[in-house]
Amino acid sequence: MSLSQTQPLSYEQADPDVRLMLQVRAGNAAAFEELVLRYQGRLLTVLEHLVNNREQAEDLAQEVFLRVFRARERYEPGAKFSTWLFTIANNVASNSLRSKSRRKEVGMPSRPGNSDSAPMQLDQLALAASGQLPTRALDKAEAAEVVQLALESLNPRQRMALLLSKFEGMSYQDIAAAMEMTVQATKSLLSRGRENLRVILAPYFESGVRPGELAAADAEDVV
Repeated sequence: MSLSQTQPLSYEQADPDVRLMLQVRAGNAAAFEELVLRYQGRLLTVLEHLVNNREQAEDLAQEVFLRVFRARERYEPGAKFSTWLFTIANNVASNSLRSKSRRKEVGMPSRPGNSDSAPMQLDQLALAASGQLPTRALDKAEAAEVVQLALESLNPRQRMALLLSKFEGMSYQDIAAAMEMTVQATKSLLSRGRENLRVILAPYFESGVRPGELAAADAEDVV
């Protein structure tokens, strides 16, 4: 028996969510509901911080699960279920961001969602991803807002890679699979994203200057 024939069974044995998806493929509606319950919060968290709009993130999450359901009869377990799910999420979010860019929509950025865990998660993301150690006391809600601004300044691929790394705890290999990149390219993408985040957040951690304020001040000086 070839490796390609035995590999799907190994994923089925190792990942209970793969087994659930195989039940979905067989027509088990309850298994699909269970997968939605397991992943909707995690998926919504990543999408919300990616697009910075709760309502849009909810729409995108619904689209992701709809695609999962539509693909059920073609499903073959070639990766962990979470990797497959976030591959779909990455494609859905990328399409949405490209469409938004083409329309050149202009508006005030929406605030992060009201989840009690969001400020702590974002604060941890800032410290872990940037490597910065703040020199002053930070208000959690303020830090969450500032880190969201910093994330928005990254390009979408860097943002997605960091979110998958920090919120989902994905390995380089899983992020590479989800974003359809090589492992080496993923490492480079994360490295650039962390460095960019560090540079953007350094003034805030050191003296309270928010992302964009220095650029705005420089522009005023020029005028």
